[in-house]
Amino acid sequence: MNPRERIPEKKRIVVKVGSSSLTHAQTGGLDYTKLEVLVRELCDINNQDKDVILVSSGAISVGKRVLHIDQSEKAISVKQACAAVGQARLMMTYQKLFSEYNHTAAQILMTKNTIIDDLNRFNARNTFEELLKLGAIPIVNENDTIATYEIEFGDNDSLSAIVASLVGADLLILLSDIDGLYTDDPRKVKDAEFIPYVERLDEKIMDMGKASTGSAVGTGGMNTKLQAAKIATCSGVDMIIANASDMHILHRIMDGREIGTMFAAHEDEGFDLLSFVENMNQ
Repeated sequence: MNPRERIPEKKRIVVKVGSSSLTHAQTGGLDYTKLEVLVRELCDINNQDKDVILVSSGAISVGKRVLHIDQSEKAISVKQACAAVGQARLMMTYQKLFSEYNHTAAQILMTKNTIIDDLNRFNARNTFEELLKLGAIPIVNENDTIATYEIEFGDNDSLSAIVASLVGADLLILLSDIDGLYTDDPRKVKDAEFIPYVERLDEKIMDMGKASTGSAVGTGGMNTKLQAAKIATCSGVDMIIANASDMHILHRIMDGREIGTMFAAHEDEGFDLLSFVENMNQ
């Protein structure tokens, strides 16, 4: 059986979308057309009696736009201030769009401490479960307002995989600015070959990760996506990397079509998520 044929049966889906997929490259302002399609797709999935969680970047980029700060600014204090402004603006937008389709969005902000601390992790899991039971769609982001090097996830690729593991998701979809996994960076190497399916993550596959993203506002390159794939697949979660240029891609993925790169779940009882999270950025 083609593993993609099982996708329509998935019941709990985590979708991650990056800053570069939500904002205009020229200005850092929100791309409302793509946002509206994204929300409509998520609502439609939810209407099929499936749990949906969105991990959304974009707060810092939006905040920089609002506060008239250059997108290349990297000072931590400035980014934290921009996150405080941008996260509120981003959630306000999501709330309005979801309400148009009679759905309720809920905000969850996390840091590494949310996962590492036993009580925090227990409470976070309970919050997710209760929100999903009530029919809400949780929107997750890193708490960039208080995050420092020691407590940050570093990118939302890893965060989305951790969330998928935490809530026992069936499928993680990473929407990015690339079609999926290639043997090399297709932006630089014309002969790079596309890889539609990865049965197991071995060293050869992991070595295909790249540090750069090709985007001025994103923080996660292919290397972070492969790290996310390791977290997800070892936790028993299938993962797909696909291009976010057209948000309609979500229902095509959920139909089981051959889109993006699929990483097959292989639950590893020896995989220690807490140790993995603790060692991030070290």
